[in-house]
This record gives sequence, structure tokens and C-alpha cells, in this order.
Amino acid sequence: MDLDLVLVRAFTETAETLHFGRAAERLGTSQQALSKRIARLEKLLAVRLFEREGGVRLTEAGERFRPAAREALAAGEQAVAAATGAGQVVRLDTWGHLYAPLRTVAQTAEALEGVRLEPGPGRDWPSVAHALLSGDTDLGFGRVHPLPGGAATGLTHRLIRLEPVDALVSTAHPLADADELRPADLRDDILWCPAELTRLDFLRRFADQFGVTRRQDGPNLGLDHLVQHIQGDASCFTLFPADAPLPDHAHLRSIPLTAPTPLYAWSLAWREAHSHPLLGTLLQAFTDIGRTRRWLDYLPGRDWLPDTDHTGGGGEL
Repeated sequence: MDLDLVLVRAFTETAETLHFGRAAERLGTSQQALSKRIARLEKLLAVRLFEREGGVRLTEAGERFRPAAREALAAGEQAVAAATGAGQVVRLDTWGHLYAPLRTVAQTAEALEGVRLEPGPGRDWPSVAHALLSGDTDLGFGRVHPLPGGAATGLTHRLIRLEPVDALVSTAHPLADADELRPADLRDDILWCPAELTRLDFLRRFADQFGVTRRQDGPNLGLDHLVQHIQGDASCFTLFPADAPLPDHAHLRSIPLTAPTPLYAWSLAWREAHSHPLLGTLLQAFTDIGRTRRWLDYLPGRDWLPDTDHTGGGGEL
């Protein structure tokens, strides 16, 4: 059976929007033409891919076909790139945006030849995991953690970087003059969590480990909002990567944490059964630059990682 990629693309756009009109608009065609393409594909496969009564939704066969359809389109794009000499595209969704994941990705991307990364924003690890499983993206980059209900079954990941985090405080904070702090020194302060705490696995595990019982969270309104909150409240602190840029350092101090130093684990994630053909190239590039910059330095007793990071898990910000 020969699949027409025009029909496959009609399916994937409709599966993504679950709306024939919007899918047709994205493809630059009419709704009638799109419907005919879907009907031809269903006839070719001898299965129904969409339920159309009471709104458009995927059938069980459509759910099974969706990841493979995305793979077929990606393979077609790679074939065109190979024939024309254009760089091959790898879709990479990142999360943990307050911690600027693209700092690490960019350092690796500069060393890649013949590979074109297309970064995309993911809301958090659960949403990127869903995108990977559905074939809507090729790779994910952020802090991985176990998901309830086996939502990440079929995915695997590789640890890329262990990044020390500092305590970020206002210059009016009682400990602001310290050259370094132990996590236990912050036990009586308020940990500010710049998103719902249920979504912040790393901060939650840090607070549990070091006895920080006073925790305050709020909506994720971006880095500027985080900085303004810390600047304006001398009773609270948050954790922030030592190398990550801050938009406004005025009235702020970033103090190294020691004894132990908490490490934030960045990982590359992908779908185990259908990995991208360039995955090996990317992993080697991350490995090479990580070795040069000592991204995976870890010493038990000196450093602290959540238990899930030791066993291949993680979290998100």
C-alpha cells in the first residue's frame, strides 16, 4: 500500500485542530477538498479515522494512526532535505522557561552541522510528553519527572546537564550579605514558587528535603514578575540557576548554596519506539559539549539531587 503524503498531511492537520474548517485554512485549501482527502485516506486504509457526529474527534484507529502519520511526514521532509542538500529539521519542545532552557540548547546547536533545530514552547513536562507521544514534536528538553497514570509510558530520556542553583533574595533579606548559604539556613523563610506548587516538582522536593514549611505560590507571569516579587518581599526567597540571566539585578542577590549544593537536572526526552533519525547526532553533540563544560559533575555529599533524578526522573519550572 502506497500512502499519499498529501492525504496524510490532511489527516494530521485535522487531527491537531479537530476542526475541518480550521485545518483546511491551515492547508490553504477548501473544506470540501479536505473532506475528500480524508475520505480517500479512510477508504485506502479501510478504517474510519474520525467520528463526525457531535463534533470532530479521532476514532481508536485514528489515535493509533496519528503518531505513525507524523513519522511518515517527518520521513518525507528528511528525504527532501537529503535530496536537496538542505539541513534536516528537528522539532524540539522546551519547558522550564523561567530557567531559560535554550541557554543549554543554543550552546549545542552551534556545534551542529546539517541539522536545523526548530524550538517550540511547551507549557510543562506533561504537555511536552503528550506532544512527543502524539508525534507533534520530535524531542523535548527540560526537567523530566514521573507522571501519574503512566502518562509518560513509551518515552525515554538522557540526562544532559546538572546545573547548580542559587538562593535568590532581596538585598533587604536578613541573609543578603552572606557569601554562601546552606539550604538549611533558609528553613524559616518563605519559598516563593512562581507557578502552582503542584507543577513545580523540584521546588516541592527541595522544600520537603530541607524543612522549608512556609511556601507561597502564584500564577506563572514570567521572569519579570518573579524578580519584582523577590525584590519587594524581604521575607521570601526562590531558587534560580547560577548561570541563568536575570532581567534586573537591582535590589537582588544571588547567593550560592553549599553543603549541599542543589542541582537542577536538564534532560533530552524522546519517544522510544520512533526516535528521530538525527537523535544519535544530537546526543553526541550534547555529550561532547557537556564533557568540555563539565555539565554532569556530581559528588555525593557535596551536591543534592531529588531521589527521582538519581533513578532517571525529575520535575519542571
